[in-house]
Amino acid sequence: MSNVKYYYDSETLTYRPITRKKSTTLKYSLVFLLAAGIFGFISVLIAGQFFESPREKALNRELQNLEFQYNILAKKMEEAETVLTNIENRDNAIYRLYFEANPIPEEQRKQGLGGVNRYKKYEGFNNSDLIIKTNKRIDILQKRIIVQSKSLDEITDLAKEKESFLTRIPAIQPIRNEDLTRMASGYGYRSDPFTKVRKFHYGMDFTAPRGTPVYATGDGIVKRADGRASGYGRHIRIDHGYGYRSLYAHLYKYNVKRGQKVKRGDLIGYVGSTGRSQAPHLHYEVFKEGDRINPVNFYYGNLSPEEFNEFLAKASLENQSLD
Repeated sequence: MSNVKYYYDSETLTYRPITRKKSTTLKYSLVFLLAAGIFGFISVLIAGQFFESPREKALNRELQNLEFQYNILAKKMEEAETVLTNIENRDNAIYRLYFEANPIPEEQRKQGLGGVNRYKKYEGFNNSDLIIKTNKRIDILQKRIIVQSKSLDEITDLAKEKESFLTRIPAIQPIRNEDLTRMASGYGYRSDPFTKVRKFHYGMDFTAPRGTPVYATGDGIVKRADGRASGYGRHIRIDHGYGYRSLYAHLYKYNVKRGQKVKRGDLIGYVGSTGRSQAPHLHYEVFKEGDRINPVNFYYGNLSPEEFNEFLAKASLENQSLD
């Protein structure tokens, strides 16, 4: 039996079946669908506040991974900054000090990069502060590395220059200890062997047999190897650069010629008694910027401290020179 509803018609005094118009049915259907749609939309919005979609979950996982990677990067940068700070301290306190270069100020090393808000492109993200801070640290770290790299290049050049300087200074005796008879006369006032007058002796006299080898005391270029200088007889002059020159007088014969490059310890001639000389010996002088200075201050290259002190004591005695 169909479920038919009736209503009482007071005019006809009878019950009539209730019939719904199609338009009314359609209207109710539309209202129901609209209400259902609104309810569903509101439900989705509410659910979205408490539940993540698969895409949101994936994005959040990616974001968490990026934060993790940034934290690892921050720790590595901290380690790199510690190592670099150690290198910078040694650079200023040891390397640059040794080579007489001015230290690099900390402000210059850690100075940031210029530009109008160079980190603007990193703004507007959830982790903008972390990203901007990390990029600033990277930029400053790169700047410090560049400054340190240039400093080490400078130190390398200074080291090469220092090495050249140290090899050129006349820093050894021109005659070996085992070949010496004695150190006859030093730098200072001495008695002239010919006039017996007290006068200043500008070099050092090394007594040795005729033909004893004479060695270059530093790297340089032979500027003279002749007997045309008054009193020196056959002699050699070597230009060592940096304002230093050395002179070897009263030679028996030469082993080098003018313009020849020599190294410290090279055989350049032999002891003799040419020129104004009383006996076979080597008269040795050192010049700095054209002025004759005491050669005894340069014998650190092949003498022990004890030998140097003994040598200095003998050189300080005022006696008679041999030329």
